[in-house]
Amino acid sequence: MSDPIRPDQPPLVSVLMPAHNAQVWMSRAIRSVRDQRSPDWELLIVDDASDDATGALARSAAAQDARIRVLTAPRRLGAAEARNMALAQAQGRFIAFLDTDDTWHPDKLHLQIRFMCETGAALSYTGFWRVRGAHRHEVRVPAEITRKRLLRGNVIGCLTAIYDSHAFGKVPMPSLPLRHDYALWLDLLSRSCSARGLTRPLATHFRRKGSLSSNRLHALFATWRIYRRHAALGRASAAMCLSSHVIGRMLRG
Repeated sequence: MSDPIRPDQPPLVSVLMPAHNAQVWMSRAIRSVRDQRSPDWELLIVDDASDDATGALARSAAAQDARIRVLTAPRRLGAAEARNMALAQAQGRFIAFLDTDDTWHPDKLHLQIRFMCETGAALSYTGFWRVRGAHRHEVRVPAEITRKRLLRGNVIGCLTAIYDSHAFGKVPMPSLPLRHDYALWLDLLSRSCSARGLTRPLATHFRRKGSLSSNRLHALFATWRIYRRHAALGRASAAMCLSSHVIGRMLRG
C-alpha cells in the first residue's frame, strides 16, 4: 500500500470529514491523515456553514496538499448530510470517516486496507482510544460482528470504519441528527454477512463537553428511534436491544 501514487489513477481511499466551527482542533485531525504511512488517499473536508476560521484553515491545508479538497455547504447541513455531500464527490474505492476532533494512528490505512484485501471484508473497523481530559481508555472491539449482534450495541466507532464501495456502491448516511453512523452500519450489514475488526487501537476519539454524542439521554433516545423507525423493530425487541446496548456501553467504557 506504500507504492508511489499514480496521478492518472483515482485515490484508493476517500476520507470524509464534516467540519463545523472546528478551528481549534481540526489541524490535528488533518495532520493525522497527512501522516498516514499509506499515501494513496484523498481527504474531502466539508465546511458546514462555519462562522469561525474553519474554512480558511481547510483551504490552507488544501493549498499545501493536492490530496485535500474543500467543499462548502450552502447552509448548515449537520454531520450526516455533510458526509453525504463529501461522499458524492468521493473518487476512492474505500470510504473512510474522520471527524475534526479525532485522529488516526499513522498505520491505520495501511493496516486496515491490507486487512480488508486479505480477508475480503467489505466493512471493517478497528479498536480505538477514547480520551476524556486526562483519562485515556482503550475501547476494545470483537474480531467480527453480524447485523443481529450489532443491533444489541454499536461496537463500530465511526472514526475507525471503512467500507468498500465496490461491494456496496456509495451508500449515504441516513439523515439523522444522531447515530446516523450506527444506522449506516446496520444498512450495510443487511447486505453483508458480517463486518471484520482489527482489534488493535488505530484511532483516538476525543470526547468534548457539549458535543452531540456526549449527551447520553439524547443519544439513547436516538438509538431507540433507530431501533423503532430505521430497523423497524417491535417495542419488545427494541427494548431488549436498547438494554443490551446500555450494558455493553457501560462495559466498554
